Amino acid sequence: MTAARARPAFYALRSGGWRDYVTLLHPPYTLWHLSYVAVGAALAPRMDWPLLGWTTLAFALAMGVGAHALDELKGRPLQTRIPHTVLATLAALSISAAAAIGIAVAVSRTLWLLVFVAVGAFIVVAYNLELFDGTFHGGLWFPAAWGAFPVLTAYFASARTLHGAAFAAAGYAFASSWAQRRLSTSVRLVRRRVVAVRSELELDDGTTLPLDADALAAEPEAALKALVAATVLVAVALLLLRAG
Repeated sequence: MTAARARPAFYALRSGGWRDYVTLLHPPYTLWHLSYVAVGAALAPRMDWPLLGWTTLAFALAMGVGAHALDELKGRPLQTRIPHTVLATLAALSISAAAAIGIAVAVSRTLWLLVFVAVGAFIVVAYNLELFDGTFHGGLWFPAAWGAFPVLTAYFASARTLHGAAFAAAGYAFASSWAQRRLSTSVRLVRRRVVAVRSELELDDGTTLPLDADALAAEPEAALKALVAATVLVAVALLLLRAG
């Protein structure tokens, strides 16, 4: 049977206007990875709340806006109608602003932080534009760049060094981001490439279940939503602990 074209993501709004810009941010996934920034900052020996705000803003600009704008330039995976020039401008401005924040923090705290700024600026462009024949795209680069890196950067920005707790938390972020990648890969395949499903599921009691893109994506998406909630709650718990 033929299936109606599914939304490109479970959080994607109807295409057009301001809704495209909301969809572009990948809200649940952006919140997920910004939570790693909070985890890294909260584990540092000294909790610096203003610094956490600046670090979160930098990652929100680079990952939430810049990376996703570049990604949408490569083939329109979210099917938005945002003009190419607007996407390119959003990417350039947001990544530049994030780098400027990082440089300002580095000058005020430790110049070693410039290493993190340089790595972050490079990977956000190389990953999402699949430069160097996609060498820095996919595989283990996703959990390393979007999971472990925010934790280590936020921790180092506050502590000016890296301790065992930072590496353990980076391992947690890497593993959970790897799980995200594996689950979302199958979801993207169903939602963005499947145009028809020609069979139904027949159960052992003789009943049948309709099979479409939404049904195929439902289980992995439920797991993804649970992982979003779990990661955010871990970050909230750590922040509440440091605020107490």
